[in-house]
Amino acid sequence: MSKAGSVFIPAQLAVLTVSDSRTEADDTSGDYLREAAHEAGHRVVVSRIVKDNLYQIRAVVSAWIADPDVQVILINGGTGFSAHNTTPEALRPLFDREIEGFGELFRMASYEEIGTSTIQSRAIGGLANQTAIFAMPGSTRACRTAWERIIAEQLDARQRPCNFIPHLKALPQDDGTDENE
Repeated sequence: MSKAGSVFIPAQLAVLTVSDSRTEADDTSGDYLREAAHEAGHRVVVSRIVKDNLYQIRAVVSAWIADPDVQVILINGGTGFSAHNTTPEALRPLFDREIEGFGELFRMASYEEIGTSTIQSRAIGGLANQTAIFAMPGSTRACRTAWERIIAEQLDARQRPCNFIPHLKALPQDDGTDENE
């Protein structure tokens, strides 16, 4: 038996694209996050696109927080500084605890790429019902920065000295029986 933290433990993820214009046909940021999670060994169990509406965002994320099969939620879009961007306002009331360092670290990494424009990013993270939630800007480049520079390592049980895997809800156990029997 290997010691704790020495093996990769796949997580089950949900991906939410917040956009007033994207569709499944052109959701490049959502596509990137789904592919990156899959390549890392995680399982994307559900994915959606919603309009940038505080209540629609909150409804979808609330349902996923309550879903026993969703351990991590990745959200792209709606984190800008425009008045219609509502993702942070939708999420904050749902958090049991905010992950302040996610937004701070994202802006630091983003500064290296886009300079002071990163000050208008309102990337945010938090934990709710043992579900990790990471909200980032909607550009594919920003999603790549967030995934490659922060999230991928924090969803890897081998990452030391700490990662988020021990903080996630346990998945329901498959007892091998068919519910329809």
